[in-house]
Amino acid sequence: MNLPDTGIDHLVVMADHLESGVRWCQDTLGVVPAPGGEHPLMGTHNRLINISSAAHPRAYLEIIAIHPAAAARPARARWFDMDDAALQARVARDGPQWIHWVASVRDVAAAHASLAAHGIDRGEVITASRPTPLGLLQWQITVRPDGQRLMGGCLPTLIQWGDRHPCYSLPASGVQLQSLQLNHPDAPALAAACAAIGFSAQIAVSPAAAPGLQALLSTPSGPVTLGASEAA
Repeated sequence: MNLPDTGIDHLVVMADHLESGVRWCQDTLGVVPAPGGEHPLMGTHNRLINISSAAHPRAYLEIIAIHPAAAARPARARWFDMDDAALQARVARDGPQWIHWVASVRDVAAAHASLAAHGIDRGEVITASRPTPLGLLQWQITVRPDGQRLMGGCLPTLIQWGDRHPCYSLPASGVQLQSLQLNHPDAPALAAACAAIGFSAQIAVSPAAAPGLQALLSTPSGPVTLGASEAA
């Protein structure tokens, strides 16, 4: 498979419990997510759906929740603002929500430096892993000490995978990512940041009164549009 240097890696859906995330997936996309695993460093666990398509050849959707056995905050802030009290309350009240996206890059250190040159502190590059039946899945990912997403969740977290990617062992789901739209009050700055890490025509960036994300997916039951707003 000929993959681009930079691409959409995965969409992040936060749930208060994985069980509610599974129900959301069945109700919204018409499929049951595949098993995922646990993230010991962050005290989270997940379920996954392969959403690869011709336009986005190695992409998945992650349903992620704080692991009940690790409900106490770990030594560092969890990724994706998952320790944010307002976000936790919103998810508990309204159900699972798409909150963020992650970009796969060939060289995470270089992409991180490119954002720094634009005055963007994407946090440190940390090494993370989780066990799978096929062996240890390993990656490098940018996580700020405060755990924050940036630009209302529109600026992606950066990830560089090791030898294996989750999509290699995820079955086809019948769901495919067709497009990703980023909306932000400072669209030129967001577009420049995305270009700095290697995105060209894979995503669209538009001005808007508030930060927001929009994704179009094809599903067994027809097209579905996911939206996320005020994801700061």
